Amino acid sequence: MANKEDNYRKYKIWFWAIFATPFLLIILIFILISFDLFGPMPSFEELENPENNLAAEVYSADGVMMGKFFLQNRTWVDYDEISPYVVAALIATEDIRFHRHSGIDIRSLIRVVIKTLLLGKETGGGSTITQQLAKNLYSTREMMEDGTVKSHSIGLGLAKFKEWATAVRLERNYTKEEIIAMYLNQYDFLYNAVGISSASSVYFNTTPDSLNIEQAAIIVGMLKNPIRYNPKRNPESMIIRRNIVLSQMGKYGYLDKEVADSLQQLPIEIDFREEGHDTGLGTYLREYIRTTMIAFEPTRDMFFSDNQYLDALEQWNNNPLYGWCRKNKKPDGSNYNLYSDGLKIFTTIDSKMQQYAEEAVAEHLSRNLQPEFNDLLKHFRRPPFSNDLSSAQVNDLMESSIRRTDRYRNMSGQVSEDSIRKAFNTPVPMQVFSWKGDIDTVMTPYDSVLYYKRFVRSSFMAMDPHSGFVKAYVGGPDFRYFKYDAVSQQRKQVGSTIKPFLYTLAMQEGFSPCYEVENIPRDFEDNDTIWSPRSSGPREYHGKMVTLKWGLANSENYISAWLMKQFTPQAVVDLMARMGINRRYIDPVNSIFLGTSVLTLNEMVGAFGTYANKGVFTEPIVVGRIEDKNGNIISRFTPRIDEVMSEEQAYLMLSLLRAVIDQGTGIRLRFRYELGSQLGGKTGTTQNHANGWFLGITPNLVGGVWSGWEDQAIHFEDMVRGQGANMALPVFGIFLQKMYADEELGIMEADVFDEPPGFDIELDCDKLKRQRATRDIYDLEEF
Repeated sequence: MANKEDNYRKYKIWFWAIFATPFLLIILIFILISFDLFGPMPSFEELENPENNLAAEVYSADGVMMGKFFLQNRTWVDYDEISPYVVAALIATEDIRFHRHSGIDIRSLIRVVIKTLLLGKETGGGSTITQQLAKNLYSTREMMEDGTVKSHSIGLGLAKFKEWATAVRLERNYTKEEIIAMYLNQYDFLYNAVGISSASSVYFNTTPDSLNIEQAAIIVGMLKNPIRYNPKRNPESMIIRRNIVLSQMGKYGYLDKEVADSLQQLPIEIDFREEGHDTGLGTYLREYIRTTMIAFEPTRDMFFSDNQYLDALEQWNNNPLYGWCRKNKKPDGSNYNLYSDGLKIFTTIDSKMQQYAEEAVAEHLSRNLQPEFNDLLKHFRRPPFSNDLSSAQVNDLMESSIRRTDRYRNMSGQVSEDSIRKAFNTPVPMQVFSWKGDIDTVMTPYDSVLYYKRFVRSSFMAMDPHSGFVKAYVGGPDFRYFKYDAVSQQRKQVGSTIKPFLYTLAMQEGFSPCYEVENIPRDFEDNDTIWSPRSSGPREYHGKMVTLKWGLANSENYISAWLMKQFTPQAVVDLMARMGINRRYIDPVNSIFLGTSVLTLNEMVGAFGTYANKGVFTEPIVVGRIEDKNGNIISRFTPRIDEVMSEEQAYLMLSLLRAVIDQGTGIRLRFRYELGSQLGGKTGTTQNHANGWFLGITPNLVGGVWSGWEDQAIHFEDMVRGQGANMALPVFGIFLQKMYADEELGIMEADVFDEPPGFDIELDCDKLKRQRATRDIYDLEEF
């Protein structure tokens, strides 16, 4: 009897030992994990502040998000910013007992233990939302290329235990709502859509709080596998997965079954708009902001020339946006990271003006300039290069262009020069730009370089002259294919747009717009060489007395030459420098008024803004403020200002510039674009018609346009098509038409330039001439 009792006691002990061992083992594993004996676990601080790569967001002044800078395209949203349909679909599909567990679902635990520890298999469907968040946050398992999780027979169970431990910690530190928000903010939905905010924008062109039932089901359906169940790549698989999600929502009462059934009959509908650095509104501006903010403190070895180094050094010392990420530190003492700290950058851009500016550039290039130039190409021996170039000169230009390509720089030093040449002459599949749409083709890299040279480029910038806020910024035809920024990065000869600075000196010295000068050639002597500029105005006025107003309106070099003799070249340089133009690129020589100086469009627009701002130069700025991810303002930006001339002198210059539009080289703004507003401006054309310029002024907006080619050796052959009035002015005309049609912008056709108080100078030269004639007759009669 005693033996039976002893045996029974032994069996009982063994039974409970066997039964309890797995649970004791689990407890032991949890203890060992908590002491980091199986690798580091997230600390309490990490759980409170999980690291995320949050994209920087770039906003227009009117609140439109223009684009992002990111390593991962993630924008954080809170729980109350997520559609309730998404939350319902997520819980119904992934974790119906989410609100009843503390991170681990006990019902699934037995299945997980058996399959993981005893069978060594990857578990499926047993992870709670909190466990999935733990896995995503702390990378306890690796993701394969097809979107599935790598399985390791050794250590897979341990990984699962670490997920459980982390999930329990998450549940202790966050509410259920915060866990759902974190999970949806963390998930990578592909196509640069990390987190539900980016996914909503990329796949549906909407925001997370506006997702409807079908869209929510697609979003949640992708959580199983974003590659296999992707509405863009695999719509057939996605519709099956979406219907499962809808069915689960009906099953658990989040939808009426009849509604769920009817929604399952609908096709997949998306509004796909992939987000990237090359797409969206204001791409050239965003790239300018990006490169400016991340710039390092300059040293000479970082640049090809002294001027480039000195420009960067001046920017570093005087422009708070330049090197902002290097100059500003977070509360923990580290520098801000543009790509991961969730900065919000508020530009000065108006989204509608930016849209109109981009449309104006595209319309003029695609409908006018490019077709005109294409017609000319058939007359060239080696298009698009002009016939005045020899074959050797063309080859040199092509060689220089090839060496500037990314392909050449990436290959240089890695393979031989012969291999590089062979690569450039080997056809490869590529996509190229055209105004009728992107073209998939096969072309040699050499031919692609030649192909892009034929495209006319154009840039445009508009600013509020009173605040300095840049309202529109277009650096080229299409940032995807033409990366070079022709607003701030490019320097080109400015032609006759430089002449107003010379006339400004005259106004400062007491001359009036109606002052008369004999329209005859003028000689200059430089370095023992005598030269005189050619006339650029109507021949019928040669030898006659003409006004300064007429001289600028018709861009007559004879009158500019006379003015040049009244002042020194250095005086012109000093004035231009005060108006925001870099003096290092202006040669203080007598020929300065011919416009051979190479300047940027940004500088020229800022300088012309001085006339509209009553003589006060206001530096153009593109960023108003920067906020951190929590909405705290870190930096505000204000423009540099300088009172260059009196209000009266600025008004006299406006009179001269308005004559350019009313009766001079800019008159097509009146008869072709039918603009009746008060306008001033100046056209500019450079040697061989290689560059066309136009600077335009309205009472509350100043804009500038450059049009031309990558190489000076590519150009129109005649003045009719190659002048600034044809190449550049139309962009400003189209832009203003769009602006005036949109009354909400506040830039009205009825706006007028303010006359200075007490202004008494007669600006109607014909009236003044009649008054003088009457006075002369009266004096003669008296005599």
